Amino acid sequence: MRSEIKKFDSAAEFFTPERCWIVETWSDDSMSIARARVEPGVTTAWHALDGVDEQYIIVTGRGRMELGDTAPTAVGPSDTVRIPAGVPQRVTNVGQTDLVFFCVCTPRFQPDCYRDLESAQDA
Repeated sequence: MRSEIKKFDSAAEFFTPERCWIVETWSDDSMSIARARVEPGVTTAWHALDGVDEQYIIVTGRGRMELGDTAPTAVGPSDTVRIPAGVPQRVTNVGQTDLVFFCVCTPRFQPDCYRDLESAQDA
């Protein structure tokens, strides 16, 4: 491993089918880090990551986190959320400003690990 600093590039932000904005800030074979932004009143899609553990670190805003069978829980700045691989998840922005958090995935996020649970419910 070598030392490195990667500057944040807000122009790289893109909107996902999950209903949030994402900017990947770091990625190597062992992990990836992305900044997520959920607009007020929006609930992200029910989904799970197969084979990838995820941690959220809330930066700003207020949300309601739903994880598997756990009761919905309020989250806010400096809260952390641990999401083991395969656990269904979604978050709702319950505040008046953007909900911003970092997603740390181990191993790194790959599109094929994403499992859309909303489409599965509709089928």
